[in-house]
Amino acid sequence: MQLRVLADLSGLFRLLQLSLFACMAHGLAGSPALAGDVNVGDKAPLFSAADETGGQWKSADHVGKKIVVVYFYPADMTGGCTKQACAFRDDLSALKQQGVEIVGVSGDSVANHQLFRKAHSLNFTLLADTEGRVAEAFGVPVTKEQKSVKATIDGREEILVRGITAKRWTFVIGLDGRIAAKNTMVVAAEDSRAIAEVVAKLKQQK
Repeated sequence: MQLRVLADLSGLFRLLQLSLFACMAHGLAGSPALAGDVNVGDKAPLFSAADETGGQWKSADHVGKKIVVVYFYPADMTGGCTKQACAFRDDLSALKQQGVEIVGVSGDSVANHQLFRKAHSLNFTLLADTEGRVAEAFGVPVTKEQKSVKATIDGREEILVRGITAKRWTFVIGLDGRIAAKNTMVVAAEDSRAIAEVVAKLKQQK
C-alpha cells in the first residue's frame, strides 16, 4: 500500500514538473512577461533609454523637476497608439503650463520613433525600449515576439519592425519622485484628458 502511494505521489510530482516546464516554454515563446510591480505611492524606478534623437534620456534628469507622465503603448503607427499620441500632442501646451512632461515608451526602435514623429508631427519624447527593460521596471507586461507595421509616410511605404510589445499602461510620477497615478485600463484616445484630470487633482492636494 505504501509503495503504491509513493508511486502515485511520484507520478503527480512528475506531472507538476512537466506542467511547470510547459508554462516556462510558453512564456519564452511569446506570452506576457511581468517583472516588477509598481503601485501608487511607490518610488518610481530609475530608468534610461534612447530617445527619438538617439541620445540617452535619463529619468534622473527629469523626475523631481516636473510631473512626469510615462505612458507605455504597443506600437508606432497603429490606430489606437496614433490616437493616443495625437491627443497628447494637441494637449501638450496646456499640460506644459501645469508643469507636466510627457514621455511615450514602446518597443519600437529610434528609427521607428523618428518616422512616427514625422508622420504625425509629435512634439514630445519617445523612448525606444527595444529590450523591454523600462516596461519591466514598471511591471508592465511585455510580449517578446517580432512584429511589424506597414505605413505610408510622405508617399513612401515603410515597414516598422519591433521585437517587444508592451501593454498600454500609463503612470504619473509626482514631484516627490513617487507614483501618483497608475492606469492599467487606458482608453487610448482619452488618456491625455485623463492625465489632465489627475494633474488637476494633484494640484488641489497641495
